[in-house]
Amino acid sequence: MRALILVDLQYDFMPGGALAVARGDEVVKIANRVMPHFSTVVATQDWHPPSHGSFAINHPGCKPYDLGTLGGAPQVMWPAHCVQDTHGAELHADLDRARFTEVFRKGTDANLDSYSGFFDNGHAKATGLGAWLKTRWIEQVYVLGLATDYCVKFTALDARSLGFDVKLIEDGCRAVELHPGDGDQAISELRGAGVTIVESGAIGA
Repeated sequence: MRALILVDLQYDFMPGGALAVARGDEVVKIANRVMPHFSTVVATQDWHPPSHGSFAINHPGCKPYDLGTLGGAPQVMWPAHCVQDTHGAELHADLDRARFTEVFRKGTDANLDSYSGFFDNGHAKATGLGAWLKTRWIEQVYVLGLATDYCVKFTALDARSLGFDVKLIEDGCRAVELHPGDGDQAISELRGAGVTIVESGAIGA
């Protein structure tokens, strides 16, 4: 059994959003194209309280993209984004949400950041996604979404660590690229971890 995981296809990560990923909106049509080939479709959703510790605005003197710490670990200080119950936190309206099986929210603890759809960054808490997939006898997951070098990468890596066969739909992802080449580096890291890189056109072919 296989599942599709759509990572953080939310307005704040789209062009014009608070933490916009270049051409991030192009991923929505790819998600809609591949969803009919999966009986299980999961969306992850960043869902931060306004006081979240990863927001630069919550640290006096800190600027967006400065490097700080959160929960004792290194932390990029982001612009405030995907704040609970705001438009920016909503999943894109053009997604065929009738095909969603479940939505898992992450980043809800102000003291922990959660790039992955499975765990917070320090693996202190699970979102429940891994256990939920296993109750549905899922063995293989396909991953796409935003952004390649952060939430997509860590979702795919955690899926591998939990024993899933993982395939990344590369043309269904876009990168933040805080540093040039971060997206390509993430793909290389995923390959090294045993993730198979595929294109959306191969789904259902």
